[in-house]
Amino acid sequence: MSSASTTNKRDAKPGSTSDNSLLDKLGSVLPSGYKFGIHHLSTPPTKTDALCSAPPNEKPDKTYGESHFLAVSIDPSDGAAGSKRASPGAGDAKEPELRKRVLVFAVEVFIFTTAYQTIFFVSKADSTGYLQLLGLPKGTPSPIREVTTAFLAYLLEHRRRKNVQSVINLFARAQAQYLFPGSSLNQGKHVLDDWGLVRWWCRVLNPLLEDSKMRKLWGDSKGYLIVPGLEETEMRALTPRTTMSAANWSIGHPMERISHYTAEFDWVPPRCLIPRYPDDPKSRFRDELDEEAANWQQDMGSWKSVKTLDQFWEMMAFRQECSSGRLTGFTWLVFDPETRPEVVPLVQAAVETSFSQSSSTPATPPRRRVDISAHTPQSSPLKLAVLSTPSGAPIATPAKGKKKKKILKGTVVARPPKIKTQQRSHIDKRPKTTAYYYWPLEGRGEKIVNESEYKRIVEMLLHLDFSTLEKATTSTRRWISEVATGTKWGQDVVGKRIASLRFGSGGGDALRLRAGPARVDRDDPFVDAKLNSAGGGVNVLGAGLVRKKPKDGEDGNGSQVVNHLGAGLVRKKPKLESVVAEADGPRVNVLGAGLVRKKPKVG
Repeated sequence: MSSASTTNKRDAKPGSTSDNSLLDKLGSVLPSGYKFGIHHLSTPPTKTDALCSAPPNEKPDKTYGESHFLAVSIDPSDGAAGSKRASPGAGDAKEPELRKRVLVFAVEVFIFTTAYQTIFFVSKADSTGYLQLLGLPKGTPSPIREVTTAFLAYLLEHRRRKNVQSVINLFARAQAQYLFPGSSLNQGKHVLDDWGLVRWWCRVLNPLLEDSKMRKLWGDSKGYLIVPGLEETEMRALTPRTTMSAANWSIGHPMERISHYTAEFDWVPPRCLIPRYPDDPKSRFRDELDEEAANWQQDMGSWKSVKTLDQFWEMMAFRQECSSGRLTGFTWLVFDPETRPEVVPLVQAAVETSFSQSSSTPATPPRRRVDISAHTPQSSPLKLAVLSTPSGAPIATPAKGKKKKKILKGTVVARPPKIKTQQRSHIDKRPKTTAYYYWPLEGRGEKIVNESEYKRIVEMLLHLDFSTLEKATTSTRRWISEVATGTKWGQDVVGKRIASLRFGSGGGDALRLRAGPARVDRDDPFVDAKLNSAGGGVNVLGAGLVRKKPKDGEDGNGSQVVNHLGAGLVRKKPKLESVVAEADGPRVNVLGAGLVRKKPKVG
């Protein structure tokens, strides 16, 4: 990999703090005292195909795409001593090539941007199962879930554009391995089933809806969940059980809400609302419906068998990926800005355009059709309005004029050839802000590569082996060195989230991670032991503050407790000889004189 296709932000702009915000965000959610390696890779915005098909006689939205890959690694020797902790700066004396790194988690996110919205599609997420080598305390919340939430919040915060909608979309389908080949053979890897994976992703995304900082940045936010083949009550049981989940989560899909075509046309065909994501179940079903439809039906934006979105999701339940005992959950988070784009009626737009071009009388706009069924329309959509861009004006496609060919005249002057003396990278010279994307320095990866190089790096990871710790360590070293190409790639971060020990109602000890610096519980033995080992003071309790739990058979003063039974409550145990005699010989019941009843004589 040459330097012409990659660039390192630290080399491009010395002193830049673009990665510090991500490291600080991840460090605040990772367990205190444990060291993790963060490897962030991304691509610049590149023009790509539109996600959704345009309605008839309309041009597809101009779309740009980015790819982000975040990998987390650990040093297995840090957890070899059980509860051994790493302090800031520890291990810096080791050479990077001598340290044994192993990848524990990775997530891939695609960002698609248009003039109307920004979409974050979570493509893949996988773990190797070697995180248990750190020896985290039992009951500690999963760092994998916390890292995923923090990374999505980081991208969402730094990709926010004024008056532009943002959407997080993913599908959850259980599989033994996605990114790390051979990791399913590791006994330490915990693979969730379909129900558990859908529930896990809802818990990952739920903090983005309930976080107070996120709620201040957006005017409205809503989560959507749909699992083809399940009833509404069953899908509701998969959402997080919090006080705000009932208001934040809705059962269904937001296809009409996230499409700007619904505000511009009287109706929109389902084909123009289903996005085309890479390796997505609904996208594959969409492609199959396109193949069975005729060309004239595709031109009208319709399919042969499916006419509405409800039919589309009903038929998704019979797909192989969503049936035969398998579940696939589709999740969306929709973040609407405080000020939405203005919808300009087509009548007004036509009048303004005609008056600006000429002083003639404007043409009468087409009349809205009223014979179209709301469920299965049989005619093509009619455009009624134009959605303005965040800048305030509708997007107008300039008319392509015929270029006039320049006639060359004069003497021909030979130009000397330019000799290439060094390799240059033009990736970082792309504009930061356009009408279609926003590419800030804070939202970029530590290493930036072009699209072809990114695909090669991810493809190489899919051909490594993570079945054993030795093979996983070797594969990690090879993959990191291939991406770094002789430079340093990856930064270490030490967790800052303090663990506090709390006693549950069931008598067991429950560990809960609490974010933030030092608000510690002085009655917490786990925290006290940590402070004492770090050189802090020793808290000595007075004799009157010590309260011991009484043992069985003792009172509060420590003396034995004797229970005395009354004379009427004493029950003697029968002797063994009498029991044996009664068992061997027959028992005779002797009736009293008053109980004897003689049989009367006959005759």
